[in-house]
Formats: sequence, structure tokens, C-alpha cells
Amino acid sequence: MARYTGPRGRRDRRAGVMISSMQKNPLERKPYPPGEHGRGRQRQTEYGIRLMEKQKARWYYGVSEKQFRRAYEKASRAQGVTGENLLRLMELRMDNVVYRMGFATSRPQARQLVVHGHFLLNGRKHNIPSAVLKPGDVITVRDKSRRIEPIQNAVEQVVAVPAWLEADHDNFTGRVLHEPNRDEIDAPVEEQLIVEYYSR
Repeated sequence: MARYTGPRGRRDRRAGVMISSMQKNPLERKPYPPGEHGRGRQRQTEYGIRLMEKQKARWYYGVSEKQFRRAYEKASRAQGVTGENLLRLMELRMDNVVYRMGFATSRPQARQLVVHGHFLLNGRKHNIPSAVLKPGDVITVRDKSRRIEPIQNAVEQVVAVPAWLEADHDNFTGRVLHEPNRDEIDAPVEEQLIVEYYSR
């Protein structure tokens, strides 16, 4: 599957907001889009604005276009507001939950740790980062993985865990308490524009 491997700061500048988990904000030094014409006047169309909002959400969660489109279709079939359903599905992905619980310092790192089998889901080894979790699911760091440097560093740096999650960093375990509400999701996107993009 194609993954973006270029400079994360360049993508942040294109989006106009911090969507990566970098320590330094590239927008402070260069608050304009990258490229030869970045400083020029940008003429935005309605389509362009909606497209960029969709891209921002994709980049923020680190998913491919195919994965994001599938999540949108699933969200549109579910009851409730489609945009909120979409963000909820993105937040409940295994890699995102691992990151939100504080067992990784970034989503790409969380994805790699999951793929390499460092976590148990409800007591069983689990290595699918795109799996959507449910309330009551328990994530545990495997015993032999608790001393590896990325997880140790992440646990030391963790500041806060969202209210919809519970994490015990001493025992390297966490639980999904409930599905997140929109006000508990801090994604810097306007989900209604994403719905309008796909509904065109």
C-alpha cells in the first residue's frame, strides 16, 4: 500500500495547519504553502476547499484514499450525522487508539508497533492497525514488548488521555470506555466539508 514518505512539515504547510506530530511547527518559520508559487495569491474554488479538507483528515489519521472512502461509505450507512460517524470510525482505529492511550509518540509509530505484534487486543495478539475497536475492548502491551525504547519513551512523555479512553501506564494496559463524541475529537477538520466533497 502506498504511504507518504516525504517531509511531514511540507504537508503541514500545504494543509495550513499542524496535522503531523512533529515537535517543531513548520508554519512558524514558513507560514505559506510549499513550492515555487507558495507565496503567490492562492485562488481557492469550492471544490478545492472541500478536497483539501478531505486530504487533511486523511493525512491526520494516516490512511489511504481507499481506506478513507470505505470509512465514509460505512459512516453514511450508519445512523446519525455522517461526518461525526466518519471521525468516530477514524478515532476508533487500533493504531489511533494506541497513540491516544500514550503507547506511541505518533500515529505512524503506533501503526508500526501494531503491525509488529507488540499489542494484545482482549488478550489475543493483534497486528491489524485498521481494525475498528468497540467500547469495552482492552489493549495490552505484550510482556516482552514493555521494555522496548519507543514504548518506554512514549509512556514517559504522555500528558493526557482522552476521556473516552482509560489507560494504566504502570501496567501497560488501556480500555475503550465509550465511542467518542464530536467534542472529544480534536481533529483539525470540518467534517461537513468532507461529506459535501463525497456527496457532489
